[in-house]
Amino acid sequence: MAGITAERISVIYGKRRVLREVSLEVAAGKTLVLFGPSGAGKSVLLRAIAGLEPNTQGLVRIAGADVSALGPERRGVGVAFQNFALYPHFSAFDNIASPLRAQGVVAGEIGRRVEKIAALLKIGHVLNQFPRELSNGQRQRTALARALVGEPKALLLDDPLRNVDAKLRYEMRLELPRLLRGFGAAVIYVTQDFREAMALGDEVAILAGGELLQLGTPETIYATPNNVAVARLFGDPPMNLLAVETETRGGETVAAIAGFRFRFVASAEAAGKALLGIRPDALALVPAGTRGAAPMTILADTPLHDRHVLLVRAKDGNELVVSSRVPATSDEVWVKPDVALLFAQASGLHMATAVQERAMA
Repeated sequence: MAGITAERISVIYGKRRVLREVSLEVAAGKTLVLFGPSGAGKSVLLRAIAGLEPNTQGLVRIAGADVSALGPERRGVGVAFQNFALYPHFSAFDNIASPLRAQGVVAGEIGRRVEKIAALLKIGHVLNQFPRELSNGQRQRTALARALVGEPKALLLDDPLRNVDAKLRYEMRLELPRLLRGFGAAVIYVTQDFREAMALGDEVAILAGGELLQLGTPETIYATPNNVAVARLFGDPPMNLLAVETETRGGETVAAIAGFRFRFVASAEAAGKALLGIRPDALALVPAGTRGAAPMTILADTPLHDRHVLLVRAKDGNELVVSSRVPATSDEVWVKPDVALLFAQASGLHMATAVQERAMA
């Protein structure tokens, strides 16, 4: 049985519709990441599921029970916000213990559960300190401990790593999946960070403009975004999108650009103006003259973690971003694509995927 089910959730502020009939489902023990730009409606959807959004229309079920008419305190949901929302006059211990006290849990059990969750999150040594005395990382873990201590059936995390330093964010990306699986709750996790979505999500829901654009595994969405909007949003660096004129004959659509030629299996409707999409990490630097490659001029080279992000210009003037583990050794390089996607220019919908055929003569 699903831990969280949201059916046709809409939120309207006056005449403005912030969410438009969003439906999703998260099984117990699984994590769904809500991903999208600022203002997409991610936090609003989280508040609607938690019962904190009074303008909500639609149905919410937690562990199979309809909680749509219940207040937030009766939904059995744990929530952690990006701004921590800790009680400033409470110690870390009392902040974590607050939901247990609201439930009437006896003092001895409260102490045992607070110390257990604090040990898991490695904050046992700061339980007597107040929020103003804690680092951002310690505050973040205290807020997460408060959300987890009641062992909720549903856990809603609103970008909890946004205000912590890069080192802790990296560490928590590694730790959180194991920790969350251990609690067995259904988790909805909000983020604008592509790498966080890839690392934490069993599934990812892409939101933009209050609408659900795509729902699937991180790998599926990355490999086959169902429209241009998702292709632009989900990726770092973003997908290269090039305007092309295609030709369709004999059941195949051909697109030639930037020195490359692709063949797609597509309908006759794919002929004409389209957008060709190539992920930066689907472009490799290869030896000069390699079959299927084309020469490019490097305009910029930016080291990024274990990769080099290159801006290159093809002979036809088109510019592409390349993400390569191999550093360039000169200003002139040969680039070979792996996979390309074809999108309709008018609707932006994904039409076909192809492996590159060969370099143009």
